[in-house]
Amino acid sequence: MAASKNTPRPATPAKLSPKAKKARLISSKLAYKGKVFSVFTDKVEEPGGNINTRDVIRHNGSVVILAVDESKNPKDPDIILERQYRHAAGQFLLELPAGRIEPNEAPLAAAKREMIEETGFRAKKWTLLTKYFASPGFLGEWMQIYLARDIREGTAQPEADEHIEIQRVPLSQALALIADNKIHDGKTLIGISLYDAARRAGRL
Repeated sequence: MAASKNTPRPATPAKLSPKAKKARLISSKLAYKGKVFSVFTDKVEEPGGNINTRDVIRHNGSVVILAVDESKNPKDPDIILERQYRHAAGQFLLELPAGRIEPNEAPLAAAKREMIEETGFRAKKWTLLTKYFASPGFLGEWMQIYLARDIREGTAQPEADEHIEIQRVPLSQALALIADNKIHDGKTLIGISLYDAARRAGRL
């Protein structure tokens, strides 16, 4: 049976021309320089040939630590979470420990340092879970999530402006909090969900 003239055809992905594979930076101006990040106003010729002006936040990158304690209940291990007030969000958030990478610092070294500073915990086993852009429309920051296992307690060394409450939360409870829309931090949603998926698939 012949197809009707009005039958919709399946969409096909647009093909990029060789010139559309990479943007060309025309100019870049520092608009703001802060302690943690800088803002640049960039004029770029983007894939497809359009010329646009973009404000871009440049950041040295961050590490996120998914520290788990499997010693008491391997089937439902504890996740180390932090509860702290976030001014930008205007509320207290439950989060995985995290922090920025210092200049010339290796990401794994930054993860180990941040976990000790914020929680006091140390770990013997480290695995990179994923690396992602938090908000690539305007933020050039990479975030890397590390799984920390075989952990042991120690003394936290928080910075003067950090007021952190450490919480041990079983994985099942953390997943329930996510399902109930009670965890709103992106890196925490990604980290816990990936960890649970990897466990279910037998990769951990």
